Amino acid sequence: MGAKLTLAGHTVKLVCLAEEAKIINEEGAIVRLPVRGLPEPIELDSRNMPGTLSADVPGAVNPADYDLVVLAMQEPQYRATEVHALLNAVADAAVPVMSIMNMPPMPYLRRIPGLDVDALKGSYTDSSVWDNLDPSLMTLASPDPQAFRPSTDQINLLQVGLPTNFKVARFESDAHTAILKQLEADIDAIRFDTGDGEVELPVKLRVHDSVFVPLAKWSMLLAGNYRCVLKDGIQSIKDSVHADIEESRSVYSWVFDLSVSLGANPEDLVPFEKYANATLSLLNPSSAARALANGSTNIERLDRLVQSIAASQNMKSDAVDRTVSVVDARLDVNRQKAA
Repeated sequence: MGAKLTLAGHTVKLVCLAEEAKIINEEGAIVRLPVRGLPEPIELDSRNMPGTLSADVPGAVNPADYDLVVLAMQEPQYRATEVHALLNAVADAAVPVMSIMNMPPMPYLRRIPGLDVDALKGSYTDSSVWDNLDPSLMTLASPDPQAFRPSTDQINLLQVGLPTNFKVARFESDAHTAILKQLEADIDAIRFDTGDGEVELPVKLRVHDSVFVPLAKWSMLLAGNYRCVLKDGIQSIKDSVHADIEESRSVYSWVFDLSVSLGANPEDLVPFEKYANATLSLLNPSSAARALANGSTNIERLDRLVQSIAASQNMKSDAVDRTVSVVDARLDVNRQKAA
């Protein structure tokens, strides 16, 4: 997202660890992006873009200096003392916030009519980090694009594996929604010179009126990403979906129906066949599965959040319950090892 906004001519500040900030400021942020019709991914370098991209640590950033804050880390990371303090500064500055997290921030869930959000606190690593943020200033983008770091040695390099779009819900305010629409138009206008001519780049921002559009990712995460976690290992997103395609379809449809029960329009969601076809290119395990395999003691628990929301709607899925139990067990093992 930062690279696309910089390509569109905007000023972007990445907030990250000190060692990440240092290499990004010295060597740029690099994004490898597959483009239809080209044999190899193109490489985007923030040092060669019309806008300006820089990085700094949380304590050095003043949210009041910016028009929009984007939340792009894993949910457990927000409980870090310096990040929690920055979130409180964001709240004090009353800057509009767009989350591209898989786990929706609690203030966004408060925009969904009839949902008892306080009953969902147990799904979050530390629910208190969201207490001061205003729901009217919070929106959510479905983080459909898939990206990963191909090398642990080059922390300023990101590889896009699935170049789909960010689908973002409007803000409550027309003025704040206008910021999103301007960014949507600016990203649409980007053309990249390959040396053999200009090409249009994938991964767009798409602004929608419905608060339910970003929830389309929930079906994908429960049918694919969290089922990458096995009792004794992990598997790719492709295998988690296609090893038992009928169970995957069943889980996907159940979460789809849950979203509709909350108020989503079925036409705003993504059909299973389109998702299943897209997963054929997802040959790596999900970030949640990789984190568990690497010993993490906390990960984003969208699986548990969906299970809890479903229970409030008197809905139950044995397959989802099994997934939650497997993730719980893997976390318990990691926590016992870390103790």
